[in-house]
Amino acid sequence: MSDVGSEEFDEEQGSLGEYEGDRNEAGERHGHGKAVLPSGDTYQGAYENGKRSGQGTYKFKKGARYIGEWYMNLKHGQGLFYYPDGSKYEGSWVDDQRQGHGVYTYPNGDTYDGEWLHHQRHGQGTYTHHETGSQYMGTWVMGKMESAGELIHLNHRYQGNFVNNNPSGPGKYVFDIGCEQHGEYFQLEPDKGEAEEDETVVTTTLKWKPKAVTGLSVWTDEKDSASSGAPLSSPEYQTH
Repeated sequence: MSDVGSEEFDEEQGSLGEYEGDRNEAGERHGHGKAVLPSGDTYQGAYENGKRSGQGTYKFKKGARYIGEWYMNLKHGQGLFYYPDGSKYEGSWVDDQRQGHGVYTYPNGDTYDGEWLHHQRHGQGTYTHHETGSQYMGTWVMGKMESAGELIHLNHRYQGNFVNNNPSGPGKYVFDIGCEQHGEYFQLEPDKGEAEEDETVVTTTLKWKPKAVTGLSVWTDEKDSASSGAPLSSPEYQTH
């Protein structure tokens, strides 16, 4: 995915470049104007005391484009960023980074709608897989599914806790036919595969241990569930 910010492109190379527009008494860019930077990037919009501040459009030579609010030459406020690979982000920016609430659409059509911090998915949010329609709704920590969350599929859902993008510990499957399977996820001993030279490939394997099948109930702590049952299905866990 294109989880990179415009700072990779946003280099003015120590020169002001060409400018047409308003200026203040000190000769600084102030008001509305259009600039062509030495890098070939262009900006058209508001300035304040020589800095991009207010509403403006910045077009990058490499194909990216930002339309939105600025403060002191940084993307700050509400804005829409189009990335060169076809992905886009629309939402809140703080000091040139995706922060606050925003919607990111990935090149494959997947979307994330939720909270961001320092360019990463962080807080409450929903990731939707375009191809299957499956969703993860819940907590994110620095780009990964963590803590309480829910995986929603076509005819069932999984509710529980997540660690490092994977379900972990007590949880339950809720099926549209009107029943629930309570149980627990745990990790098997990692398999060590062959790799080049001295490197080792470690694969994490998850196992679902069923404990009980019940009627529909409110999502609560599963630690006290008991008895036995058989796993009916398992969801996909990876996001892009």
